[in-house]
Amino acid sequence: MKKVFNAYSSYYNLLYKDKDYVSEADYIVDLIKQHKPEAKTLVEFGSGTGKHALLFCEKGFQVNGVEPSAEMLKIAQSNSHTNLSFTHASIESLALAEKFDVATALFHVVSYLNENEELINSFRNIHKHLNEGGLFIFDLWYTPAVLSQVPEKRTKITEDDHIKVIRNATPVNHWNKNIIDVIYDINVFDKENKEDYVLSETHNMRHFSIPEIELLAKLTGFEIIKTEEFLSGETPGPNTWGVCFVLSKV
Repeated sequence: MKKVFNAYSSYYNLLYKDKDYVSEADYIVDLIKQHKPEAKTLVEFGSGTGKHALLFCEKGFQVNGVEPSAEMLKIAQSNSHTNLSFTHASIESLALAEKFDVATALFHVVSYLNENEELINSFRNIHKHLNEGGLFIFDLWYTPAVLSQVPEKRTKITEDDHIKVIRNATPVNHWNKNIIDVIYDINVFDKENKEDYVLSETHNMRHFSIPEIELLAKLTGFEIIKTEEFLSGETPGPNTWGVCFVLSKV
């Protein structure tokens, strides 16, 4: 996975301050209880600033958060819990001796895996790090919704006592690759120093259909045991941008 978050990692939590991490963690834990209630250990790929990981620890799991961005990892390591650790690695490069009951990749981490070889290698490595019958739970951009709704330019403005952030997101659609380039132009105003900072990053997001994930699962030693809209649990459709998959190691 590319280290796309390096430049604005310092502003990440502010940009997503309205994200309901608690509800998302509760949702994932409910899925685990449904399909592997005895699970005790969890590896989170793309753990970001560590908010989900900490919540999973508070729910009773031993958690290892895996993050490729050194800047994001530094923020994550400010979280403290006896059952929480972090590893600086990508999905493909992770090489731990231990295995886990559950693996997660939340907030569309899988959509950052653009190439088929990258996907296959990543899923195989996740498979290697799971115990027998282990779960792999992830969400991604869903092709029917992307093609039905078509991404459009959006602006997000957020601030706290110290900075104001204006983020413009411009999509570029690569129709034959199932990839959307999201170009982020970000302006940060430092209220104390009265200075502006400008940065730009491109996030290459791949969207998937259910048959694609079924094929990928079979190639890498998994089977799909559940597919639903992330959080709501509804059946995926043309208005379902984020779809959650629960895979089991076979």
